[in-house]
Amino acid sequence: MAIESPAKVIDGKSVAKQIREEIAVEISRMKDAIGVVPGLAVILVGDRKDSATYVRNKKKACESVGINSYEMHLPDNSTEEEVLHSITRFNEDPSVHGILVQLPLPSHMNEEKILNAVGIEKDVDGFHPLNIGRLAMRGRDPLFVPCTPKGCIELLHRYGIQIKGKKAVVLGRSNIVGMPAALLLQREDATVTIVHSRTKNAEDIIKQADIIISAVGQAHMVRGSWIKPGAVIIDVGINPVEDPNSPRGYRLVGDVCYEEAIKVASAVTPVPGGVGPMTIAMLLSNTLSSAKRVYNFH
Repeated sequence: MAIESPAKVIDGKSVAKQIREEIAVEISRMKDAIGVVPGLAVILVGDRKDSATYVRNKKKACESVGINSYEMHLPDNSTEEEVLHSITRFNEDPSVHGILVQLPLPSHMNEEKILNAVGIEKDVDGFHPLNIGRLAMRGRDPLFVPCTPKGCIELLHRYGIQIKGKKAVVLGRSNIVGMPAALLLQREDATVTIVHSRTKNAEDIIKQADIIISAVGQAHMVRGSWIKPGAVIIDVGINPVEDPNSPRGYRLVGDVCYEEAIKVASAVTPVPGGVGPMTIAMLLSNTLSSAKRVYNFH
């Protein structure tokens, strides 16, 4: 009987901290050399508490590495025109190198129209169809890659996990995570399957995976018995589940049953503390590379 060796915990918090330190060094080098400081503008519409928290965290992260942050907070009942006007102002402002529209937008707004208004060279979220299109095409490079999937791949790289030739399964096909994650894995020469709500025999497909990236938003959907021994799991899900013992009355869990996965997999990201911190680190990284690109600074 082989003794089960517990999985390695992929510590997104410490990797993100390391990346932020690297970015801070680059930013001060750039400032000293050419006197330019990268700038990130965030547009927040409405009063959603969770969105306000995300924006606050992004601003804090900017401060921690030396990026200037600009914020435009518009009321819930703003018109689409007002949001587009703010985007245009930031598009034209040379001190802003990245523009981020915090989603979700109020329901009366056309999300697609608003995201498409962000200048492609400032689209640090990587959601512009031209960036996604370039990501999908061989031999083309997007100006930016969406932050969450980019963070997932970066975690695999930093933990020395081989992607090339491996079977990867992505759970979920959203434009924000699932689909770009699948495209990135393909770029790294993995053989990729996307599992979604209409997939038949999802469990059997997941069982074959060497690498699993899960972004479906269903608490504990993936059980330990679905995981091939030695697989690597990147869990993007952040799902609140009721927990009377927690001060807030709930706790956050991933899409993968962590307690079971840790016994079977070779490496797993925890929730929280896995992919989350990486998303913001990649946003900072995209903003830095945007400023470098404008000034042709290497």
